[in-house]
Amino acid sequence: MGILDFLSGQFIDVIHWTDDTQDTMVWRFEREGHEIKYGAKLTVREGQAAVFVHEGQLADVFKPGLYMLETNNMPIMTSLQHWDHAFKSPFKSEIYFVDTTRFTDLKWGTKNPIMCRDPEFGPVRLRAFGTYSMRVTDAGKFLSEIVGTDGEFTADEISLQIRNIVVQEVSRVLAGSQIPVLDMAANTGDLGKLVADAIAPTIGNYGLTIPEFYIENISLPEEVEKMLDKRTSMGIVGDLNRFSQFSAAEAMTAAAQNPGGAMGAGLGMGMGMMVGQAGPWGAAPAAAPSAPPPPPVEHVWHIAANGQTTGPFSTASLGRMATEGGFSRETLVWTAGQDGWKPAGEVAELARLFTVMPPPPPPPA
Repeated sequence: MGILDFLSGQFIDVIHWTDDTQDTMVWRFEREGHEIKYGAKLTVREGQAAVFVHEGQLADVFKPGLYMLETNNMPIMTSLQHWDHAFKSPFKSEIYFVDTTRFTDLKWGTKNPIMCRDPEFGPVRLRAFGTYSMRVTDAGKFLSEIVGTDGEFTADEISLQIRNIVVQEVSRVLAGSQIPVLDMAANTGDLGKLVADAIAPTIGNYGLTIPEFYIENISLPEEVEKMLDKRTSMGIVGDLNRFSQFSAAEAMTAAAQNPGGAMGAGLGMGMGMMVGQAGPWGAAPAAAPSAPPPPPVEHVWHIAANGQTTGPFSTASLGRMATEGGFSRETLVWTAGQDGWKPAGEVAELARLFTVMPPPPPPPA
């Protein structure tokens, strides 16, 4: 083998690209002096495109397949270089491989709240976030508009620009949707489609497309959500008067089960005030009129009848029931601190309810 044959063999190229980084969108094939042998083999795999750039000018774009770099399948290169079919020397060009698969699970979100006019709550501030996917559909346009001469271009370098476009359209769509805030969760699919359609022309100018766009959440500010939770709680409570009565009865029951608790707490507070008012030698100032002791805790009563219990009832309520005939001496009652169920007539506090009752009417004549 002669020296000329040896040198000629040094320029034989097999040009291809494999990538496992999951985020590289464009990679430039590196060749010493950018010299590529005439007749070199170019392998473009599925999910890729190869872009030839010659002397700063986009020359050709190759789709998946195996190519021999010759003038018969590179007409644009031929017109640029004015080759004849016998020209066999290397040529200087750059080859960029472009990943045309989908780049998924890319994040977007609103940095600042979006001001909207809600038909129910009035002016509100909203935040939204979600995910999207993108892919290169026009490798030549993407290279010329976005990548330039970057030898290794990643998805992070374009995702920020796309997020800005997305947030702008999300703000416009949400503010103009006239959908109540409470109904937006049920319409995120339609809202996402509106946003995707709105950004498609701008993204298309970059040689990209957004095949998937999702709105995962639309939320109110934290303080507004707390007020909304209170409003929901009020709706669950229902009649506030009846709820207040129930709460008061529960509090009375708890106090009856611990009769010394409330009184002890009251006495402790009183003693603390007296100590705080004492002079530096421990002597109290002039005695002020003492406050009356707290009223005794009124018992509440439960009634057992027909295998079921009802209550609690106040003593006054039992008195009215006795007058109406729904409560008698034989009725079994129980209150906190009482040892088991007892007939009402045997409980001193309730026995007096029956002393004022008139005797039964005489039999008819």
